[in-house]
Amino acid sequence: MGSVNCWEYLQCRKKDECPAHPNHGRVCFSVTGTICQGEVQGTYSEKIKKCRESCSFYRKELTAL
Repeated sequence: MGSVNCWEYLQCRKKDECPAHPNHGRVCFSVTGTICQGEVQGTYSEKIKKCRESCSFYRKELTAL
């Protein structure tokens, strides 16, 4: 699939509002305040559990490593 950013993979409509856009789309889980499923997320430590459990993009990126 190549290098795909989170907003492309998840077909996000709020990418322009997200602090991961435009430079951190492959590591969005490490960026504070990203928008996930329409909700602003917290810091890495506050959101990583949710990313691990329910984010298909996060799981895809881990398997690509």
